[in-house]
Parts: sequence; C-alpha cells; structure tokens
Amino acid sequence: MADRPPASSPQMGAGRIRQLEGRSLQVAMWGNLFMAVAGIVAAILSNSIAILTDGLFSLIGFTAAFLGRRISQNVEAGPDRLRPMGYAADEALFATFRALSLLGLVFFAVASASMNIYKFLSGGTPPQLVFAPLMIYFVLIGITCFLLWALHHRTWSRTGKSSDILRLEAKASMFDGIITAAAAIGLGAVYIFRDGFLAPIAPVGDSIVVLVLCLFVVGQYRRDLMSGMSELAGVTASPASLATARRAIRPAIAEHGGTLVDLSVIKLGRSHLVTAYYDPGQPITASRVDGINLQMIADVRTELPGADVHLIISEHPRRWPDEISPF
Repeated sequence: MADRPPASSPQMGAGRIRQLEGRSLQVAMWGNLFMAVAGIVAAILSNSIAILTDGLFSLIGFTAAFLGRRISQNVEAGPDRLRPMGYAADEALFATFRALSLLGLVFFAVASASMNIYKFLSGGTPPQLVFAPLMIYFVLIGITCFLLWALHHRTWSRTGKSSDILRLEAKASMFDGIITAAAAIGLGAVYIFRDGFLAPIAPVGDSIVVLVLCLFVVGQYRRDLMSGMSELAGVTASPASLATARRAIRPAIAEHGGTLVDLSVIKLGRSHLVTAYYDPGQPITASRVDGINLQMIADVRTELPGADVHLIISEHPRRWPDEISPF
C-alpha cells in the first residue's frame, strides 16, 4: 500500500472534501444494502451458498460504509480533551475492522462449504441449484459493483487520493465485482457441464466455487488487516514517506541552523505523524522553537497532506544512549 498520497487540489477545502467523501459513502451504503438484500433473496430462491456468501460480503460493505461515513466527518479534527492525539487513528481502526470482518466471513464460508462437501461424500444429497434467479442476480450485481467502483475511484481522485476509506471502498467494490464474475463463471460451468465431465462434482459445484473464491480473496483481506494493524501499532511508514519528510524539513534546518539528530514517520490513515529530534546547537527560546515547528509543519504538508510534526529538542535520538540512561 502506498503511504504517500499526492497533494490535494489547492482549490478544494477540507469541508468540500468531507462533503464529496460523505456523499460517496452514502451511495455505498445503499448500494451495498441493495446487493445484500438481493444476495440473500437470490440465495433463498436458488439454494446457492456462493450467492449467500456474496450477499453477506455486501452486508459487511453496508456496515463499513455506514461507519466510514461517520469516521470521515471527524478524521481530520485536531486534538481535544477526549482525543489528545487527534482522530487520525480512526481510519486505521476502520481498515482493520473491515478486513477482520471480511476474513471472519471467509472462514465461515469455507467451513460451510467444507461441511456440504463432507456430507455429499458421506452419501448426503445437497439441495439442487435453481439457476434462473442466479443469472438475473449476476447481471444486477455486476453493474452495481462497477458503478460503485467508478464513483469511489473518481471521488478518491478528486479529493487528492488521501482517503484510505475511499480507497478501501473502491477496492472492495472492485473485488465484489470480480467475485461476482468468478461465481458466475463457476456456476455457469456447473450448469452447462452438469451432465458432462462435471457430473461427479455438480451436486457440490456451488460449494467448490465458494472454496475457490475464498482462496482467491483471503490473501488480499489478510494484507489489508496487517496494514491496518501496522498503523495502529505505530510501525514506521514506508521508506518513500520517510525520505519525503526528511527532504521537506531540510529548509527549516538550513535556515535556523542546528542538526537533525533523528527522524521518525508513522502513518495513521490519511495522515502522517513526523517526529523530528533536533539539536539547535545553541540556546533557543520557546517562541523560536514554535516558529521552527510551524515552518516544518507547513513544509511537510506540501508533500504529505494532513501531516503533523512533533519537534523534540534534544541532542539524542529517539532512544536514550545506554551510557546515560538510568532505566
């Protein structure tokens, strides 16, 4: 996942960005709710586990869009009494929750499909698929997924490609479309060749399609989960973001003198927290420290929109040297 977003349009304010983001997520809510209801109804009419799984994915998408819309309204708010470090971490929490929920659904679907296959191998007879509702479902959901992806991707681009929420929603819509297309191909093959070479597995073809689709998506959801957890754990941002921040604060160091002892960068959602350990090499007033810090913030934000800079006056890096540390 790229840590460094391009700069937002200078003509677009934060209020306009939130408005566009909220509108896109509101459409995502109702679009996913429609797909969830359609999936559950189609699954009941067709006896398809694959379609039920697809509908449950959309139900999680509805919940995620609802929560994402709430988060996007506050994610850029500054520190306050309740949240002294601000609200940027909410976006990382959102990404982690979404990925974890989807992984849970994947494991549930794998367990259900595996149980159906086991029953079939033990002599049971799975419910027969009814294919007519499936064809209508695939067309409607495929079109809906494409429209949602186009909306999220366009809004994400218009708002400077800085919103992890919109990026994840666009990716989710694309994945939903791919999963739906793959399910259509798999179940279509079962229908066409159910009396041919697929006859031995046709009764559990639906369950086999579920297993294949779950194997296809589990890697992506795992990467999203690890990415969100890394941000919440305070893992160092990408080397590109670190190099960008270091370049951005050089003018302030060159103007005021002194030495940059150490620099750390942590990504939280669409924001970056830069901590600069600075040795001025001379006595310095608090007012001047504030001026240097504000200059660094302004310079870094031209490259990493929404970033904040914590300036620490010290002759030592982030970890105390062993020879002077009493701990």
